[in-house]
Amino acid sequence: MDSTAPLAITMGDPAGIGPEIVVKAFRDQPELTRAAFVAGDLGCMRKAAVAVAAPGTPPIPVALIESPLQVMQVPPGCLPVLQAAAVPTGVRWGEVSASAGRAAGESVQWAARAALAGDVAGLVTAPLHKEALSAAGFEFPGHTELLQYEAARHAGVSPTQMPVRMMLANQELRTVLVSIHMSLRHAIDAVTFEGISQTLDIAEASLQRLLGRSPRLGVAGLNPHAGEGGLFGSEEREVIEPAVAAARARGIDASGPHAPDTVFMRARQGEFDAVIAMYHDQGLIPVKYLGVEQGVNVTLGLPLVRTSPDHGTAFDLAGTGRADASSLIEAIRMARRMLRGA
Repeated sequence: MDSTAPLAITMGDPAGIGPEIVVKAFRDQPELTRAAFVAGDLGCMRKAAVAVAAPGTPPIPVALIESPLQVMQVPPGCLPVLQAAAVPTGVRWGEVSASAGRAAGESVQWAARAALAGDVAGLVTAPLHKEALSAAGFEFPGHTELLQYEAARHAGVSPTQMPVRMMLANQELRTVLVSIHMSLRHAIDAVTFEGISQTLDIAEASLQRLLGRSPRLGVAGLNPHAGEGGLFGSEEREVIEPAVAAARARGIDASGPHAPDTVFMRARQGEFDAVIAMYHDQGLIPVKYLGVEQGVNVTLGLPLVRTSPDHGTAFDLAGTGRADASSLIEAIRMARRMLRGA
């Protein structure tokens, strides 16, 4: 991975707010988006530029580039776009379509492959719509699984040999998830010694690069009060405690299991650098409650840097020009930090 190469920002689903918040990021944060470009569709980005332009103000110029190396040749104040997807047809703001899902998915595939080849430093991904992605024939429920597949394919291994984890972070709290997109029934089954151990290893390695030191990891329990000594469940005693003990034996600064209803507060107060959460909503609700406008989704365990805003496609806002780009801007800032620390 070449940290001096340009940063690729995918446009997201063109029927959602992705293109609009990308335009706002380039327009409002020219220093942060310097040496970055959009992987997507030229027409969609020009349409978005018009949508977010203030009345009586010309939209930000959008220029087509043919390779990442051309980014630095684009004049200041201009948004560079590389045509990374087939031109979507019949796309309407706020409507699920296979055409929009295909363009969004192809943009991510292109950016991932470019990052794995070293042509871009990393990628920041605007929101996908899972239903549109599925309608387009993609077999992945979201970015994380798609990127895992691409990284595994590049390395010549199976996806199970390329384990990844989702981290959600803002300025006050970081959480890393043992399981990601699955039903709650299946997520409970995923609370295994191996799964927790793998999560701790990935979190320790990734956060050490980001922080420049060994992170303090607080591990959440699965059950109320972390099982209350077995009264409310046995997973803590039988699975989580042994996994934490084994991690400490490997030199990882981990503790727990801690009561899930207080461990996030303790991390926010500075006791832990990150919380290891047992399942999706356990870890994401606390971060999102603090404000999605500052939240960043980071994929850990990949041989590339990938961040994303902490929200979805917001079809109800698409085309209005009112979507808030704050989370995307924070995702770009986080990607820059991770690249400096890589």
